[in-house]
Amino acid sequence: MEHLGFCEHCMDEYKYLVHEISKKSILKGEEIDYMGKEAFCSNCGNEIFVSEISDYNLKILYDEYRRRHSIVMVEEIESIINNYCIGKRPLSLLLGWGEHTVSRYLDGDMPTKQYSDILKKVYEDPYYYLDILETGKEKIKVIAYNKSKEAVINLVGEINRDDKIDSVIKYLLIRCEDVTPLALQKLLYYVQSFYYVFTGNFIFKEDCEAWVHGPVYRKVYDRYKKFGYEPIDTEVLGVNTIQLNDVEKSVIESVIKFYSCYSGKVLEQMTHNEKPWILTRAGFSNTDSCNKIIEKDLIIQYFTEIKERYNMINLLDIQKYSRDLFDKISM
Repeated sequence: MEHLGFCEHCMDEYKYLVHEISKKSILKGEEIDYMGKEAFCSNCGNEIFVSEISDYNLKILYDEYRRRHSIVMVEEIESIINNYCIGKRPLSLLLGWGEHTVSRYLDGDMPTKQYSDILKKVYEDPYYYLDILETGKEKIKVIAYNKSKEAVINLVGEINRDDKIDSVIKYLLIRCEDVTPLALQKLLYYVQSFYYVFTGNFIFKEDCEAWVHGPVYRKVYDRYKKFGYEPIDTEVLGVNTIQLNDVEKSVIESVIKFYSCYSGKVLEQMTHNEKPWILTRAGFSNTDSCNKIIEKDLIIQYFTEIKERYNMINLLDIQKYSRDLFDKISM
């Protein structure tokens, strides 16, 4: 396709050539390096102004600034709109913003870091968006809510069809009463550990990290942190089915029976007395932040030793170990 542009030097329209070139520009007081484009008159060879190329360079400049500062991309906001079947205005209302805020961002306005982080989380985590949709459904029309919920449920089903940890979470929240985010983290940890010692496999693939308050599965923390120290509202679970076999349910039921009777803080102290958390945090003080992964090999070694020491023949034998842990931290 032939491109024509007006050359101020030749004072006429001529075909132009486009070259990629390294450019520098100042944006928000910061010098940004990026690969832009420039147009050159094919008649005299001088650079000419082409509005489309100017717009392109401006977009690349802003995109580079966004990447440098981890600001959400316009394309990512567009994906939110398309993937979750939600309009710009309803999305703004769900997020508690002015009704034209998302429209402005789609037009190129730069969001604050706070608003950008929210949009990036919505873009990356359908469960996070589903929580927002459920808690804010009164802010939008019923037809918009139904359309978006159907879309996100389908999307979650496609992404996490084999994501076992979500089935374990849902089972725990349905079967237990008043589970806080802290307690949920520790129950998941014990389900993972005891499932291995009785089956030789892990029930889900996710790794946990050795945080100050014990083992933490980061994705689960991000999903439910808004509940703070309050019990998790089961209304956020959605309608996806629980995909667990009888053996998996039996292990979870045993953990519920022997561990869910304790508070999140007690469960935290229990994990603080176990080698996987202690060894992973070697070199850190009790209050130091740490995101080191508790390696699965540490879990295997420690809980295999526990199984042998307590002569665990069946799942009921977990009770003696849980009681001993509780007695230890109560002394």
